Amino acid sequence: MWTEHQVKELLREAGVPVPRGVADPALAGTLTPPLVLKSAGLLHKTDAGGVRLGLTHDTLGPAVAEMRDRLGDGFLIEEQAPAGVELIVGLVRDPGFGPVLLAGLGGVWTEALRDTALRLCPISETDARRMLASLRGSPLLYGHRGTPPVDLDAVVKLLLTIGGHGGLWERLELGEFELNPVIASPSGVVAVDARYLPSPSSPHVPPPAHDFTTLFEPRRVAVVGASTSRPNFGNMFLEFYLAAGAEVVAVHPTAASVGGVPAVPSLAAADVDYALVAVPASRCAEVVRQARGVPYTQVMSGGFGEAGHPDLEAALAGAAREAGTRLLGPNCMGVYCPRGRQTFVGGGLGPPGTVALISQSGGLAGEVIKVGERRGLAFSRVATLGNAADVTPAELLRWLSADPATSVVGLYLEDPRDGLALFSALAGCSLPVVMLVGGRSGQGRRAAASHTGGMVSDSRIWQALADQTGATLVTTQDALIGTLSYFQSHAPRRPPPAPPHPGHRSASGRSSDPGAGAGRHSGSDPGESPGPRAERAGVLVVGPSGGAGVLAADAFDDAGLTLDPLPDDVLDDLKAIGLGVGSSLANPLEVPVGPRVRPDLVKQVIATIVRRLPYQDVVAHVNVQSFFTYGTSAEPLRDYARHLGEVEGVRVTLVTRNGEFAPPAVEDEIRAIAAEAGIPVYRSMEAAAIAVAAGQRFYGGTDGTA
Repeated sequence: MWTEHQVKELLREAGVPVPRGVADPALAGTLTPPLVLKSAGLLHKTDAGGVRLGLTHDTLGPAVAEMRDRLGDGFLIEEQAPAGVELIVGLVRDPGFGPVLLAGLGGVWTEALRDTALRLCPISETDARRMLASLRGSPLLYGHRGTPPVDLDAVVKLLLTIGGHGGLWERLELGEFELNPVIASPSGVVAVDARYLPSPSSPHVPPPAHDFTTLFEPRRVAVVGASTSRPNFGNMFLEFYLAAGAEVVAVHPTAASVGGVPAVPSLAAADVDYALVAVPASRCAEVVRQARGVPYTQVMSGGFGEAGHPDLEAALAGAAREAGTRLLGPNCMGVYCPRGRQTFVGGGLGPPGTVALISQSGGLAGEVIKVGERRGLAFSRVATLGNAADVTPAELLRWLSADPATSVVGLYLEDPRDGLALFSALAGCSLPVVMLVGGRSGQGRRAAASHTGGMVSDSRIWQALADQTGATLVTTQDALIGTLSYFQSHAPRRPPPAPPHPGHRSASGRSSDPGAGAGRHSGSDPGESPGPRAERAGVLVVGPSGGAGVLAADAFDDAGLTLDPLPDDVLDDLKAIGLGVGSSLANPLEVPVGPRVRPDLVKQVIATIVRRLPYQDVVAHVNVQSFFTYGTSAEPLRDYARHLGEVEGVRVTLVTRNGEFAPPAVEDEIRAIAAEAGIPVYRSMEAAAIAVAAGQRFYGGTDGTA
């Protein structure tokens, strides 16, 4: 551990204001009282009585003697900083994501309020301002109850000096680094206390770019591990590939064929682009070592890295390097790509589409594929990575961001494997990305010596990753599918990102600043002066039942969305259409929908409103039950969906409340009609609100057509 005096010399060299101070009490005569005396050898000085405030030159000597008797030699004497808002600014190295910057209320408030914000390094100025604006105590910074605002630019400069490009985080061997408190006032900032705990770390070296086309569209596939006598997972995959129409060969030491599939005696003789290995973990390295000339090898088998087999995964990765094959897994189900006849799920291939998925769980990926296709998703590429011993989520995301077949990417992650590379890939991705993370609540609360480490948790880091890169973080599988559906309907192809600069510290794809990612898809920064009113308003909700509209308002408010009021100059037009009788003309807007209402009414209402005030999103909801309680046919509901699909110039979302009242085939028909018009369909307002909020964050003030 460095002494505080040494840390402050480092800060002074970096341009961070610190109090004037000396380490030798005999030199304290050059300082201006009031003075602060600190014991230099303690980690938590205040708890041990190692700090004395408000000293004069006369009282300093006795205080030094008393502290020496209790705590030993080693002191720092400084000029006492004027009062102000006390902040904490810290750095800690997260095991998965590397250096993380923390900022918040400091001093006595650090543990009492735990009011802090996190960002992954490097941060941008936008990140710094958003961190400060997100604090519950932010009014203290902007001026509160007659107190003047602090010099916010000085605070931002401090955060950038510590965690921005070229900041101290790049030069420190973290460990942990903490400034607590930093005194912020109208005249600037002063780092009053400083602590640094070095811990050597390996430099991050990003992998070279790789073309994964053959992974998803192999010429020929081999399955290793299928049996002629006892059907197993290998046999199941042979059946899946046959059903998909893929060219497949079995690998078996003696058989000429397995399950009607031609067999070869070894993987070395297979002549394939992709090999699926389903043998016991203890044999996998031996098999993978034969994969010379095979671009990709997938190991389905589990049991790697578990008790009793600590070296199996390392041996497997080494065998793949020796053979020159890229490894998927171990413990993964493989790849799904309808256009490439790649599959790991039964029931045949769905239609090719534009939705990509990277998942560390094969089972969950299979559910997302099947449930998603049932709800109208069409997939471009799906890859399951399991333990990700070689091919990582970051590598695939970087490639998918420039894949012409893909318009939106979903992620299911439990361990980033290479968090620095994932941060860079997300920041450089021009496509919408939806993340579902497993284990955020219990994977790790890391014990640490400082306040900084104690307030950094897995869930907060994942949220910071999403905030900085513009990705959407969801909490359920249903929300993942629903948000992917929204972007499938409304996401145009984006231009591919610019090539990243060498090295992570300045590698962010489109920008040399990963922290700038949040600005691509978000609105104006909290705490900053708002610009001119956007051309387009937020969300318009239209549908039957005033009560359903009120509940919709609650759902969209919970999602952080604004239901902008209707413009005054449209009210007469709506009354002329026949609205407003028995209900108010407001947003949400009550619009009759049912078997006895002309089905084009909602189209006319929306067109009338958006001519006056263009909304970014219109959410139309229907009560499906009413069509079958007060009618005898599904045709009025189909007509309603067709007319809704004719609405132009706005992103439309449909909510079919009480959909279980429709005959089974009708819901599929409505989804198909809506899908043809580019309209996602949801069964609840809550599900729609999550998806629409993701779209508004990604597109910001644009209409999504650029």
